This record gives sequence, C-alpha cells and structure tokens, in this order.
Amino acid sequence: MSIDLSQFFEVFFEESFEGLDTMEAELLNLVPGEEDLETINTIFRAAHSIKGGSGTFGFSSVSDFTHVLETLLDQIRQGERTLTTEHVNLLLKAVDCLRSLLAGLQAEQEPDLTEADTLRAQFEEVLGINSTTQESNIQTSDSQSDSDTYQIDFKPHHHLFKTGNEPLIMISELEQLGELDTTVFYDEVPEITNLSSDECFLHWRFFLNTSHGESAIKEVFEWVEDDADITIELCGGLFTDELPAPENDSSTVDQEPSIQEPEPKQAEQAKPIKPTSANTNKKSTTPESTSIRVGIDKVDSLINMVGELVITQAMLNQLSEQDITPATITALQEGLAQLAHNTRDLQENVMRIRMLPINFVFSRFPRLVRDIAQKLNKQVELKLIGEQTELDKTVMEKISDPMVHLVRNSLDHGLETVEKRLQAGKDPVGTVTLNAFHQGGNIVIEIMDDGQGLNTKKIQEKAIANGLISADNHLSNEEINELIFMPGFSTMDEVSDLSGRGVGMDVVKRNIQSLNGSVEVTSAPGVGSTFTIRLPLTLAILDGQLVKVAQHTYIIPLISIVESLQIDIAKVSRVGKNLDVLRLRDEYIPILRLYDIFNHDNAIESLDKTLLVVVETDNQKVGLLVDDLLSQQQVVIKSLEANYQKVDGISGATILGDGRVSLIVDISGLIKLSGLKKPGSQELSIESQAALEAL
Repeated sequence: MSIDLSQFFEVFFEESFEGLDTMEAELLNLVPGEEDLETINTIFRAAHSIKGGSGTFGFSSVSDFTHVLETLLDQIRQGERTLTTEHVNLLLKAVDCLRSLLAGLQAEQEPDLTEADTLRAQFEEVLGINSTTQESNIQTSDSQSDSDTYQIDFKPHHHLFKTGNEPLIMISELEQLGELDTTVFYDEVPEITNLSSDECFLHWRFFLNTSHGESAIKEVFEWVEDDADITIELCGGLFTDELPAPENDSSTVDQEPSIQEPEPKQAEQAKPIKPTSANTNKKSTTPESTSIRVGIDKVDSLINMVGELVITQAMLNQLSEQDITPATITALQEGLAQLAHNTRDLQENVMRIRMLPINFVFSRFPRLVRDIAQKLNKQVELKLIGEQTELDKTVMEKISDPMVHLVRNSLDHGLETVEKRLQAGKDPVGTVTLNAFHQGGNIVIEIMDDGQGLNTKKIQEKAIANGLISADNHLSNEEINELIFMPGFSTMDEVSDLSGRGVGMDVVKRNIQSLNGSVEVTSAPGVGSTFTIRLPLTLAILDGQLVKVAQHTYIIPLISIVESLQIDIAKVSRVGKNLDVLRLRDEYIPILRLYDIFNHDNAIESLDKTLLVVVETDNQKVGLLVDDLLSQQQVVIKSLEANYQKVDGISGATILGDGRVSLIVDISGLIKLSGLKKPGSQELSIESQAALEAL
C-alpha cells in the first residue's frame, strides 16, 4: 500500500521554518570562544530534523545542502573544530539559503540551486573537502578575470518603497560596475485611479558588461533580497534582448561538472512538486503562516464556555414552554442576562485565540541589528522587553515593516560610531531597546536608543528650506521633531542604501494610522530617542460610542474619545468663513459638523441644542458635533472596502442588534476630509492662539 506524502507537506514546511527560526536565534546567541554546548546541540538537532524530513519527502536539494552544514556542526559539537565568527556568518547564510529553498518548494517551484552550490563549496572548503565544485569555481573565477555580460532581472515587490529602498540607487551602483544597458517594464502599472505613490509597479532587465564577478552584483541587491525577485545569469559576453537558452548558458556549462551527479536526484524531487514555469527562476520569500498554535488552556476555556452556553440555552428552552407569569418573566430576564454574559465570555475567549506573543515580531530583529551593525561598523546591543505581550495576529503582521524601518533608522541615524561615543564619554556599545506592554485597550511598542538624539535645529532648517514650514513659525521642539514624519523629508546630506531618500517615515506613520494607531517621537540631544507606537489589541472588535446624526447612527471608537459635553455658546468663536472653534480649558477645539461632512439633512444645527464629542488622534483634538449620544457597546468590525468600496472618513462598518448597518468613524480621515491641518503645517486652517484671542 502506497501513502501519498503530499498530505504531510504543509506540516513539514511549517516545522522546517520553525526549525530555521530556532537555528537563526541560537546562532545569534553564539559567541566564539564562549559557546554553550547545548546551544550547538540545539542548532544541530534543528538542522538534522530538516535534513531527515526533506530526505523523506524527496526534497534532495535541501537534504544534500543541509548535510554539509550538519557535518560542520557535528565537528564543532564533538570538539574537533573550534567555532569562529566565519563559521557563524556562514551558518547564518546557510539558514537564509535553506529558507529560500523551502519557500520555493512550498510554492511548487523548482529550486534555484545557484546560491546553494556556492555556499556548499564554501562549506566544503572550510571542511577541507576537495570536490569538483571547487575546481569548477576556480575555472569560473579565472574566466571572469576578463569582462563578462550578465543578464539581471530585477522585479521589486510592490511594498519596496515601504521598506525605505530606492531602485534608482541600485541602478546607479550597477553603472559603476561596468557598461549597463537598461530596459524598464510598465506592464504592471495600474490605472491612474488605482495608482499608489508608496508602491512600486515597475520592473527592470539589465545587461551588464563587467570585469567584476557575480558576487559584486549580488552585493548591490543585498538589502532588497527579500523584497524583490532577482535573477542573475551569465550570458556569454554579448548584449542581447532575448533570454539566453539554458543549454547555451555559459554559467551552466562552467558548472556542469559540479551539477552532473545531482541531476537525477533533482529530477526525482520534482515529482511531488508541480513546477510553475512562469516563476521558475524567481526568488521566493517565506510565505505568511496561515495557522496559529493555540495553548491547551485556551482550548479548555473555550470548551467550558460552550458548555455554559448550552446549559443557558436549555434553561431558556424550558422557560419558553411554561405559562407566562411574573415569575417566568423574571426568570427569563435572568436567563437572557446570563446568555449575554456567556456570549461576552465566549467572544473574549475566541479573540484570545487570535492573540500571539509579540515575540513573533521581535525575533527577526537580532539578525537585522547584527547585520546592519556590521555594515555600519558600529557596536550595538539589542534589548527585548515584554516579549510575551500578546497582540492580534493581523495587527502583528502589519506592524512588522514599520518597526523594521524605525529600528534601521535608530541604527543608522541615532547611534553614533564607536569613536564618537568614546569622545562623548559614552559606552562604545550602543543600545537599542524594544519594549512592548499593554496600556488600557492598547498595546504600546517603544523603540528606544541611547544615541545622539534628533538634531532639532537641523530638522527645522531643512523643513524651512523644503517649504514645509515658514521661517516665522514658532514651534516647540516636540512639534519640530514631528516634522520627520512628513512626506519626502530627510536630513541626510548623502543618500545611502539604508536611508536618506525621504521615503519611509511618512509611510511608517500612514501604515500605523491605517491600523487605527498612532506614532510619536521624543528625543533629547546626546541622550537618545524614543519612538512610541500605540495600537489597538485587535482589528476585529472595538468598543464604540453610538451617536445619532440626523436619522443615522454612527460609531466613534471609544479609545479616541476624550470627553463629551454641551456647548457653551459664549466660548465659541468663528475662524474664517465656516469654521467654529470652542475654547476649552485654554485649548481651541475645532468643531466638525458631521451632518455637513456626510451631507445629512434634518440634523440639529444649533450649537446650543447639540452635543460635542471631543476626540483626539495623532496629538490633535477636534470636536464632533452630534445630535445625541446613544449607548456604548462592543462592535464587530466589518471591512467596508472589501464589501463595498473605500469611503473617506469611514474606517469600517458593523451590524447593530436590530440588523441595521452602522458606519464606524475614522477620526484621522475626518480631519483630512475637513481640510484641517496640524499647527505648524504649510496649509494651516486654524489660526494661532494669539489670533483667536484677538477675536
């Protein structure tokens, strides 16, 4: 009897990626000369499991590659070889390579073994194994002493700009390597109505005639390997517009001795995997996990809640069969209250299943910090606090990229070099701290560094030079620091592959705001900077205040509400043609008329007969004019964009108890829709305090 092993593929891939995460985390903890034997054994066991599983399922490319790194690990744990920094770096590269191979196999693509063959040759060199691969590599390097032509296909993922990268920088670096012929493709550019300025829709094909080797080309794209599909092929020293045929590819001919034996194995391995011809040569990234591991305590609690619900339902059914008496009605009301209590408990327990420790996000930063610190020649210590703080899985997936950008900024801009830190009397090792904790109904994430802090004077001068603010604006240091989140803003004099393009911080802020969150920065010169991100615990449910506007019911997120009050007409002033502001405890609160913004008729327009809900977002307060306040309740958020279309000023919708659809107000969207700008911006709609007092 034969068993279809494909049914176990998903489990294998999930466990393999977890094993790779374990290997990477433990490798980052290794200090040559101070290594712990148990740590090495943990890495070895993870590699051994991946090797065994891949061999069982016929993925010979993975098992063969894992064999050489397993051999190195075995020699280290047996004491036959001393661990060095070179070994750690090589093993980390091997983890990246394995992750790429497994991702390609999971996507049902034939694996690209170029990088694997190169790394395997390096492992064999370290192990002292003489192979035909080494000989072929020597021949290849000799042939590259003359100029060769490479075909490079570079297709960025749409989110490339959101990671702070710029393709033009890479093109410029390629031009420095030799003669470059460039072709750009526009086939994926959408209609102008769907065009987004923070997404990349272009892709390129380059022909580079250079005396440099393939490693120099790979170095150009080093920082975007995970954010783009990149293929590099040697095409024989001639420029051509056609893709070279595999059989005539000189790189294939050069490497023929090294791949001659594994070819049958690759053919066998292709049987359980359906190759996708369109994406055969594309580099794959680790796919998002579609499953969640749930602790047994959460499952037990859920089962108990369902049991309570069944009991309550049985009680209500029994009451429904009895004659209606005052005692029956009282018992029915008590049963309904118990049902509401059980439903709320069940809802909370179900939501707990979606909650994962933020360590799933934090775990990627030790590697990131290590690589960037080496590139910048800085000494950095990463501290992780609150790793077990739980966050909704959906929010966690979307906050990862903004956090990466903020950490990279801290490393590049914030922390000084070793020499500058010593001159300032600081510890030569800089510190970056990631801290997560719960605060009310939010999760707060802090990215802190003990670097030089923000240069407030330079930020102000740059903002004035760029026309973002006028020279006569009197802004506090906090307001000036907030300018770094404006589009296109950068204080860097020179553009690097890490920063300086003015693309990034505004995207970070916009992405966080799309999660109904906020980001703020505090800084002290010579002490350091702290970026604080506040996010809702979940995007599925929120506590809302129901309000009435004309004949319509809207929901305002409770977390945004500062207070609700009746308006004192004597404290209302008119600014401009149609903007009213309320003086509230020495603050001027702009009044936004919801009925006017949403074009509702028959609403109460007189200020003294309405209510004002003061809300705050992004350190800006506004007042929402409503006819009446209704109840507060927890609502389930439904995506309006997925079911209808995007509506300005509305973040989503929900279904009320009577079956009606109620819209959830987006505070940031309302402010933008009304045309209000933060104090200090170029298009200021609200006059300064001095001007208002003169009214």
